Amino acid sequence: MHNVDWQLEEIVTQLKATRETWRERHGRSRERGCRELPSRSAIRAITDDLIGALFPMRLGPSDLRRESEDFYVGHTLDATLNALCHEVCLELKYIARQLGQDASDTEARAVAIVQGFAADLPELRRRLDADVMAAYHGDPAARSVDEVLLCYPGVHAVIHHRIANYFYQEDLSLLARMIAEIAHSDTGIDIHPGATVGEGFFIDHGTGVVIGETAIIGNNVRLYQAVTLGAKRFPADERGHLEKGLPRHPIVEDDVVIYAGATILGRITIGKGSIIGGNVWLTRDVEPGSNVTQANLQSGPCP
Repeated sequence: MHNVDWQLEEIVTQLKATRETWRERHGRSRERGCRELPSRSAIRAITDDLIGALFPMRLGPSDLRRESEDFYVGHTLDATLNALCHEVCLELKYIARQLGQDASDTEARAVAIVQGFAADLPELRRRLDADVMAAYHGDPAARSVDEVLLCYPGVHAVIHHRIANYFYQEDLSLLARMIAEIAHSDTGIDIHPGATVGEGFFIDHGTGVVIGETAIIGNNVRLYQAVTLGAKRFPADERGHLEKGLPRHPIVEDDVVIYAGATILGRITIGKGSIIGGNVWLTRDVEPGSNVTQANLQSGPCP
């Protein structure tokens, strides 16, 4: 096998030509000679360390002891926030280049964004505690909050979402999407980092759940596997390109339960305290306190 001629010189030459053609076509021919985008592997390591600092005795290192907990958290955050600041700076410079703006203040802006994120960590932990308790109380199979935090893919996805959403709100959509896609890859739960999610959110089982960018979810909402909060239509501009940023996903008010396989599409509102049954296909508003099943959809309007 060591003597096989892979024709690498020709392949490398052709790949270079393909890259250069793409850069010319997309106006990238003047790109600098070094990597200028955030790193997927770096973002994964940063996210893992942030989660370890948020939950040190459960999601931190296996040999951590209580007496060194604060030291671990401080040491980890010091290294991780510096690494995060570098990735934020890369995206800010990337955005400035895309928009033709001056990038001279990106380092100061990156520091300010990461300082704000660091200051928000105690509140983030408080919100995540509410999510963990919602999962524990919402699943009769859960034996402890430790089991929920260590094992439940829905909790894993929500932790990542709450981190990602912070950076999405700071217009760092690339970094935010990278963090969201870590959880998507690990759990099969796809929560766009732009989605607004209230407190006490629980995704049970979780596989196949999709939550779109402009979805708004209230407090104490519970979803089951394969639920979709998606868009009904995708308006295009005069050039035929899909318009971005339009409010096109559902609003789910407080205390709603949506069972497995339900598909809810468009900018509709699911009223407070409603129950949406399994495999329901829904494209219109639902009044508060409704109980929507396949049977009552087929027989007439929702109550």
